[in-house]
Formats: sequence, C-alpha cells, structure tokens
Amino acid sequence: MATFLFDKIIFGPVKSRRLGVSLGINLLPSNRKICNFNCIYCECGWTHNSDASGKDLPSRKEVYDALDRKLSSMKKKNQGPDVITYAGNGEPTLHPEFPGIIDDSRILRDKYFPKARIAVLSNSTAISKPHIKKALLKVDQNILKLDSAFDLTVKIHNQPRVNVKVDKLIRDLNDFKGQLIIQTLFLRGKFKGKKIDNTTKEELNAWLKAINRIRPAEVMIYTISRDTPDGGELAKVPLAELKHIASLVNDLGIKTQVSG
Repeated sequence: MATFLFDKIIFGPVKSRRLGVSLGINLLPSNRKICNFNCIYCECGWTHNSDASGKDLPSRKEVYDALDRKLSSMKKKNQGPDVITYAGNGEPTLHPEFPGIIDDSRILRDKYFPKARIAVLSNSTAISKPHIKKALLKVDQNILKLDSAFDLTVKIHNQPRVNVKVDKLIRDLNDFKGQLIIQTLFLRGKFKGKKIDNTTKEELNAWLKAINRIRPAEVMIYTISRDTPDGGELAKVPLAELKHIASLVNDLGIKTQVSG
C-alpha cells in the first residue's frame, strides 16, 4: 500500500489526531527513512538504512533557519500552532545535533509563539543516552513508544535494528520520573503469515504492569489510520476496544488519550 515521506524540513501545520494543530519538523533526509526500528505499521514505509551520519541530513543551522522563516510567516498571519512536533522520516533522536536543535527550537518558540508546546515523537531507543535524555526533558511533551511489554512482540511489531530488551527499556522510561508520555499502537492481523495481536489478555496485563511501573503523565492509545508498508493484512483495533484499554489505564490513576 502507499506510504509516504516528508519532503521538507518543515511540514504543515496539520491537524494531528493526538496533538492538535501541529507544525512538523523532519530532521532526516527528504528522500529516505532513517530509523533503528522497522515497524510493520509505519506510514513512512520500510527502513532500509539506520545510519544517521550521511551528508543528506539537514544541518542544525538549516533547521533553525527553516523554522525561523516558518514561524515568522505564521506570526504575520496570526496563525499559531498548538505544538511544534519533531517527527518526520524516522527517528529524530538519531540526528547528531538533536540536543542543540531542541535548544534552538525553544528559543524560536519563545520568540514567536511562547504558548506553543514542543513535542518529540520517539521510539525510545536512545533515552538511556544522557545527552538525549537531557534534551527530551527540556521539551513539553516527550512522547515515547512502548508497544508491548514482551520482547517477542516488540521484535515482531517494531523489528528493531538495535538490541532492545523491554525490561531495560521500562527501567529507562521509569527514570523519567513521570515527565513523559507513553504512546502505544494497538493492532492485530497477520504478518508473514502469522497472527499478531497486542490486545490479548496476556499482552494487556503485562503492558498495564509496565505502565504502572513507569507512571507516565499520560498514555496515548491509538491504532493504525493510514496505509502500512505490509499491505492489507493489518487491522485496526475498534475504537470501543481502545476506550476499554484506556479505562484500565485510568484505573491506575493515569490519564489517557484515545485515537481510533
């Protein structure tokens, strides 16, 4: 099925299911995806390269200048974003200048739209690195992925290209001491001829234990809404089921946001 890449550093603003009016920032090349995950549901398609040292990455200055121009233009039109979101063609924390870029975006946000939030959508693989964690703690919403509490499910759903042990990942997420948002994508169907489903009783019980251990400020619960690289064998989880999962999280005293 058709997937897509973002062809500019700045994209949008767009109406986000989870964030409101979002001005997107892509720190990765416009012609290829760079990620250390290869999620079977990714709207940007399959990962063919996880090396973020290439010359086709936008520089810190290029990102600064592009964001400055866009925010200046939006200010003149009195069209402020709710949030400035780091997402794009892969994993934003892989950019070698990520911490400095975050500092720059805070300066520009404060200059043009001080009430706007800054968000980072991350797969959580780099959060144990002190400089990445420090940068993430500077943003308003560091939105970190945890699709399952089981190594095997993560291996199938996210297909990490680096060594990921879920128990360590949960410990690293817990180290944020609540200053994070967990995002979890629920889906079911078939992949490579085998049934997949991270909404089973066993999956949910383990995931809820992990959420209770991490104690995030919020949990974003969602399902696929766009084309996936694997084609038509992946299925959305019905909104009613997502809301039920959210209620289980609410019972832990943690707020949720559901996108069907």
